[in-house]
Amino acid sequence: MPPDAKILIVDDHEETLYALESALAPLGYHLTRATSGDDALKEVLRGHVGLLLLDVRMPGVSGLDVVRYMRGVEQTQLIPIILVTGFGPDAELTATAYRLGVADLVMKPIDPWALRTKVRYLYDAHQRYRSLEREVRELRALVKEPPRAGRYVGPGT
Repeated sequence: MPPDAKILIVDDHEETLYALESALAPLGYHLTRATSGDDALKEVLRGHVGLLLLDVRMPGVSGLDVVRYMRGVEQTQLIPIILVTGFGPDAELTATAYRLGVADLVMKPIDPWALRTKVRYLYDAHQRYRSLEREVRELRALVKEPPRAGRYVGPGT
């Protein structure tokens, strides 16, 4: 995932998208939006999404449907997801969300400071993980690479 991975904000209400974008703007991350579960899945599958802020209840494909699909696809299963709900505490929703591997569940109205703190932590941790993952792949490729002719490869080299 490139260092400019975006944060995808998904909600079917324009005013909520605007409020979330306004809350996250001070972080300076690249934000993008989707207004449906279908659009969210298309955007995620295009790649370069570093975090998903996802409304739970949307017409058609719900937020939980999006999470279920993403967790079943290798390229998207580790993207951190924060679910957003305006329907108050719900034990069943909370249990389902965490069972699916959601990073956090926040209630509307959202405290902008708390949201920025959560997003910064999850996004940066995911970026560091992806960076280490790339480094490990590169090191493994070097180890598997046969020595070049005329070059001694051994202890102390």
